[in-house]
Amino acid sequence: MSLKKALLAATVLSLPVAAQAQPVSGLYVGAGVGANYRENVTSDIPATLGADRVHTRWGWAAVASIGWGFGNGIRAELEGNYRNNSIDRMRLGAVSGNPAGGTVHQYGLMGNAFYDLALGDVLGLGVSVTPYVGAGIGYAWNDYRKVIGRTSPTNRVMIDGNDGRFAYQGIAGVAFGLGAMMPGLSLTTEYRFFGTLDPSISSGNINNAGQTVVGLGSPASYRPTNYNHSILVGLRYAFNTPTPAPAPAPAAAPAPARTFLVFFDWDRADLTDRARQIIAEAANNARTVGSTRIEVSGHADRTGSAAYNQRLSVRRAEAVAAELVRRGIARNQITIQGFGFDRPLVPTAMGVREPQNRRVEIVLR
Repeated sequence: MSLKKALLAATVLSLPVAAQAQPVSGLYVGAGVGANYRENVTSDIPATLGADRVHTRWGWAAVASIGWGFGNGIRAELEGNYRNNSIDRMRLGAVSGNPAGGTVHQYGLMGNAFYDLALGDVLGLGVSVTPYVGAGIGYAWNDYRKVIGRTSPTNRVMIDGNDGRFAYQGIAGVAFGLGAMMPGLSLTTEYRFFGTLDPSISSGNINNAGQTVVGLGSPASYRPTNYNHSILVGLRYAFNTPTPAPAPAPAAAPAPARTFLVFFDWDRADLTDRARQIIAEAANNARTVGSTRIEVSGHADRTGSAAYNQRLSVRRAEAVAAELVRRGIARNQITIQGFGFDRPLVPTAMGVREPQNRRVEIVLR
């Protein structure tokens, strides 16, 4: 397989699908483990040896990485990986389904780049969802350990050796934020396509005693293709993820009002329906705050004489006090005073009728 084709395969698998980034920032570590499928191998092994296809069983894969997030959705990391697949059978020329055994080990170092896409809590479960894509290049070793297939009752083909080659991979996955358990922790699920350039492994014919058979083209180089498909589940931890701010404390209930204003019609001291409602609120609040003294102060506007308005302000205060008593307030808790038109709420000239000055102030102490 050419280097150009290898890079193309990795690039296609790693194309970004959107432009919104998850701001992973700073140092992180990750690890994953899962299943690995190694495609059936074809090779250019010499025809004199006859082995042109090796079948492997499903195996397993593991990866571990350390990386850095740049805060804009882009991450870079260094990864170590390992894959293990046992041999199922070989196809040896026209002979297939023959007994075969052995193991193919792969291990390598990769440099990866990723792009994250933040979707937020799209599941409504309080878990952030972040799809990501990535690609990597590096170096990996193919280690064939006594891969042996029988060609006759007395002869076998053995492939046994190790060779390192340029490696490449494409990655697509989804991270599920577990910040409710631990800030910075994510569960990852991903697919990886992993391949190398064709390695060259020693091979040859041997007899049942393990001796090389002379004259059958042995030894030779076995040059298999190497494509892997891995499904992994893992964990990733970002070290500098800020701890979520605690939920704000419920706002304190507003303190009960301690001053109430009761207004009167011009030249009147009787209570309106609205005035009685305000006095009822004052009585209720007096009980709520545990008031021990209630000041009731009467006032008048600046129409009429000072003496007349003084008496009128006192009558207004007495009317309010009587209503407070009717609402359950003890009379000895109430003090009454009248100020006439000496303390206007709205300053006016003499003779001006000002509704806000015709009032009684109830103050809870």
